[in-house]
Amino acid sequence: MTRVYDRVRESYDRVAKRYADEYAGELAGKPLDRALLRCVHDLVGEVEESTGGGSVADLGCGPGHIAGYLTGMGLDVVGVDLSPAMVEVARRRYSEVTFRVGSLLTIPATDGEFAGAIAFYSIIHLRPDDRAQAYAEMSRVIRPGGWLLVAFHTTPPEPVTGDIMHADEWWGEKVDLDFYYLDPADVAAGLAAAGFTVMARTDRQPWPGLEPQTQRCYLLCRRS
Repeated sequence: MTRVYDRVRESYDRVAKRYADEYAGELAGKPLDRALLRCVHDLVGEVEESTGGGSVADLGCGPGHIAGYLTGMGLDVVGVDLSPAMVEVARRRYSEVTFRVGSLLTIPATDGEFAGAIAFYSIIHLRPDDRAQAYAEMSRVIRPGGWLLVAFHTTPPEPVTGDIMHADEWWGEKVDLDFYYLDPADVAAGLAAAGFTVMARTDRQPWPGLEPQTQRCYLLCRRS
């Protein structure tokens, strides 16, 4: 793993507790996100019935609040995050969930371990040259017929221009992070090359006053 991702890990380590405090309850104000997660729950249930069980991965789980939500719906969830500090916070808050430290480029899981996965805003830190490897890793750990829900930002907040925003400070902590704003067509093509079929696409505007003011896209994919 390159120094680029060392900086990502170190940055999230510094803000882990504050991040958890700020975002722990975010799903309460995001009805569309909850609906899409319920959809994943239902689809994965069908996969589990046909293949004899399986768990769901939360790839880039941060402090674990979405993994905890999915666990509350009855799923067996494994959260994976690059930041050891994030994983430590997640383990304290959601003891019923299994968490692992790991990268999207080398996901700590066996081939076909998961009946499904979500990746909410975790691919936004990947350099363009590394995205294909991350998509291939997702394909490797999700069994054929399994599901993947990916969420990412498509447009930057004003007054940012271009497809990258850099942050060197976050909640008073020094960070070194690049946030990429992604073209849904490019992401869909990359996922297709890795063996996924995009079954549905959802675009939405930001919820006023609740989150950074960026447009978002969700791709619901089936592992071919």
